[in-house]
Amino acid sequence: MLSETVTVPSGTVALPGDLVVPDEVRGMVLFAHGSGSSRFSPRNRAVAAELHRAGFGTLLLDLLTEDEERDDLVTARHRFDIGLLARRLAETVDYVEQRPDTADLPVGLFGASTGAAAALVAAAERPRRVSAVVSRGGRPDLADEALELVAAPVLLIVGGNDETVLDLNRRAAGRLPVKHEIHVVPGATHLFPEPGALQEVAEAAAGWFGDYLTPASR
Repeated sequence: MLSETVTVPSGTVALPGDLVVPDEVRGMVLFAHGSGSSRFSPRNRAVAAELHRAGFGTLLLDLLTEDEERDDLVTARHRFDIGLLARRLAETVDYVEQRPDTADLPVGLFGASTGAAAALVAAAERPRRVSAVVSRGGRPDLADEALELVAAPVLLIVGGNDETVLDLNRRAAGRLPVKHEIHVVPGATHLFPEPGALQEVAEAAAGWFGDYLTPASR
């Protein structure tokens, strides 16, 4: 298994990421973390570990620079800049395609919180390259008009007790023109801290990517 820290070029900045490629890799999943989080998010790393066991490679990426993160802690303005986050995620899709060891693999996107909107917009911008999208406690509604342009199957995972976000996901799902499902984790709240909740998220994500990240989808 390959495991390394990489730097993804995006415009005038360089974004750090943690890349893992299993020996018998089936596809690559790129992570877009949510507001106030980072590539070190224990929740996303738990999901990534489950994906590794299922044979998928992962790239956990910081979509904001250190300076932007510091500014965002005060202003919260970058975390809702979906256009910026989506552009950088789309450029990360290009980066994966340019690497010899990942170029021929199907690509999926996993987004949490506001990162889910960035994942959906990036999927709309790279329709021939992105084969599946999974959202964890996400805000797909923030993808706005890009929802109607998504070409990849979408799984929206939401906690059953995260009522406001669940309602937003249901409304966004109604605008998706592709196969989609809403997976409700009973009794779970926004960050899925309840016993077994995050494991259910990870298994649902692995199942979705297992169905749609195939050689044919590439």
